Formats: sequence, C-alpha cells, structure tokens
Amino acid sequence: MDPTVSRITLVTRGEDQVLEQIEKQLNKLISVIRVIDFTDTAHVERELVLLKVAVDERSRGEVVNIVDVFRGKIIDVSRRSYVIEVTGTEDKIDALVELLKPIGIKEIVRTGKVAMFRGTRLLTVDAKDKERAAS
Repeated sequence: MDPTVSRITLVTRGEDQVLEQIEKQLNKLISVIRVIDFTDTAHVERELVLLKVAVDERSRGEVVNIVDVFRGKIIDVSRRSYVIEVTGTEDKIDALVELLKPIGIKEIVRTGKVAMFRGTRLLTVDAKDKERAAS
C-alpha cells in the first residue's frame, strides 16, 4: 500500500438516482482517484463513537456494566463524567446511545461508517489510478 495516497471512506444512503449523482459529483473532484460502491458487495462496516456521560455515585456502576456489555472502554474518568469509546455497527452504537440517554449523555462524537471489502479484494490504488491522479 502506498503511504503517500490518502483514503477516505464516505457512506451515504439514498435513492439510486441520488447515489448516482453523488458519485458523479465526487468523480469531478480533482483529488478523487476512484469511487467504489460497496452496495451488493461482501464488506464489513464499523463506526467509532465517543460519548461523554454524566455520572454520580449511583450511576457509575450502571455505566460500567453497560459499557462492558457493549465491549466498550472507559477512556477518561472524572468526578462527574466518563468518556466512553465503542466501535461496532450502526445498530450497536444506536442501542448503546439509547441505553445511556436516561443516565445523561452530555456529548457524542461519531465517525460515521468506515468500510472495507471482505476477503482478498483491496481498496488499493493501481498504476492506472496513479497516472490519472498525476495528470
């Protein structure tokens, strides 16, 4: 993999016509080398979320238990809040958010989905793509 080439994964939803228009617009950008549609391909998707949750003496244990169930990590602790890191599917992240809402979510930062093909198929840039980017 060429370390000089940056990759960005963009995930969107919409009607076929809207998706086609998005792809056409992306391909017009000078720095875009290739647009790949993951629809109908074997791939994995994940999202990262950081949540700041208000905690007190009573809710600390509950928050720790919820985070453990979702295989998350508490990455920052203060007297009044925890910062939680969790990765997973959009559904998993949404379920976690719903469980933590009643406790008191103060802030949420989500990456959006990132995706990669399953198996041996790669998102690499070949020589033809490099030529196109250089011109």
